[in-house]
Amino acid sequence: MQKVLIITYYWPPGSGAGVQRWLKFSKYITRQGLDPLILTVDPESAVYPATDNSLNDEIPAGLTVYKTRASNYFSLYKKDKSKIPSAGFAVDEEKGFISHFTRFLRGNFFIPDPRRGWNRFAFKKACEVIETQNIDRIITTSPPHSTQLIGLKLKKKYPGIRWIADLRDPWTDIYYYEKFYPTFLSKTIDSVYEKKVLKSADRIITVGNSLKELFSSKIQGIAEKISVISNGYDEEDFSGSMASKPEIFTISYVGTLSGSYPVGGFIEALKRLSERALSFRLRFTGVVSEEQKELIVSGTGSPDIEFSPYSAHSTAVRNMLEASALLLIIPDHKSSGSIITGKLFEYLASGKPVICLGPADGDAAEILNETGHGKTFNYSDSEGISEYLITLSSNPEINEKVSPSIYSRENLAKKVIGLLI
Repeated sequence: MQKVLIITYYWPPGSGAGVQRWLKFSKYITRQGLDPLILTVDPESAVYPATDNSLNDEIPAGLTVYKTRASNYFSLYKKDKSKIPSAGFAVDEEKGFISHFTRFLRGNFFIPDPRRGWNRFAFKKACEVIETQNIDRIITTSPPHSTQLIGLKLKKKYPGIRWIADLRDPWTDIYYYEKFYPTFLSKTIDSVYEKKVLKSADRIITVGNSLKELFSSKIQGIAEKISVISNGYDEEDFSGSMASKPEIFTISYVGTLSGSYPVGGFIEALKRLSERALSFRLRFTGVVSEEQKELIVSGTGSPDIEFSPYSAHSTAVRNMLEASALLLIIPDHKSSGSIITGKLFEYLASGKPVICLGPADGDAAEILNETGHGKTFNYSDSEGISEYLITLSSNPEINEKVSPSIYSRENLAKKVIGLLI
C-alpha cells in the first residue's frame, strides 16, 4: 500500500475547516487504498483558535499519527493562548496601543506566522519518517503558511520526493494581512517565501479557481501544476440526521463573525421584515465579536436572537438542519472573490437555501449559482436581501440544478489520489 506523509498543523482536537479538510481526506483516501501518515503538533504545544474533542472520534482506526512539540511564540506577546485566532490576531477587535503593538510584532518578527515555532521539530520528525517508512510522497497544507516551509526544506534535502503543497487561503494577499502592519522588508521576505514554495513544489492544490489564478500570476508557467480541489462535506456527518422546518422563520449563521464581515445591509433587510410584521429568529453558532453582537442586537431590535459559542461539529450540523435558511458572509476585501468558506459546502449538504453576502462574480457565488442552492447579494443590497427573505419565509425551498454530491469528501478524495499515484 502506497504511503503518503501529510504534514498539517491543524488536527483534532483543533477544530475548523483546516482540521476538517485533511481529517476527512485521510479517512477516504485510506478507504480507497492509500496509507496516509499524519505529522502534526502535540496538542500540549499547539495554539488552536478553537477545539472540538469530538473530532478525535473521527480519526480513522489504525491511522498513524506522529505528534511533536513546538515552541509557542504566541506566548511571547499573548498570555491567554485560548483567545488566539487561527490567523493570529486577524480577528482581534481590541483597540489601543497594546493591540497594535502585538499585531506589529506578529507581522514583522514572526514571518510568515508565529506557528513556525513547530517547524524545526516537525522537520526533524518528517526526516525520520521519510527514511524509516520509505516515503516518496508528502503533502503540506496551510494555513499556517509556515507549514509550507517544512515542505520546502524537505524538498531541498530529498529532491526525489514528490511534494504537493495544499494552500487553502491566499498567502501575502489574505484579507487581514495589513492588520499586522508589515514593513516593506517584512512583506519582501514573506513574498520570497511564498514564491519559493510555489516554484519548488511539484504540485499545488488550491480550493478555488480565483485562488489558482492568484498564485499562477506570481510565478510564470506554474498554472499547469496547480489543481483545484475544493473543500467539501462529509455525507456521514449528515447520516441519521433529519432536516426540520421550524415554526418561526429561522436564519442560522455558523462560524466566525468578526468586523471584517459586513452586516449592515443584512440588518437593514431584517428591519424591512419587521416593518411587514414578519417574525423571524436569528441563530449564530460560533465566535461573534462583541462589536458585531451589538450591531445585530441594536440594529434589528429583535429579542429572538441566539448566540452560541462553537462547541461540537455535530452541534453546528444540527443547527444547519434546524434552520429555514442559512446566512453566508464573505469578508469584504479586494480578494473576497477568491474566498470560499469551508462551511459553504455543509450548507449545501443541509438542503437549506443560502443567503450569501459577497461579490456576485466570486467563487462562492459561482458555486451557489451552479447548484441552485441560494443567491448572492451585494453587502449593501438590503432591498434585494429582504425580498429574497420574504420569498423564503413563505417557501423555503431550493431550486437544485446540480447535486451537491460533487462536493462530497469521498468524491474530492479521488482527486487527491489522482495527484498522488
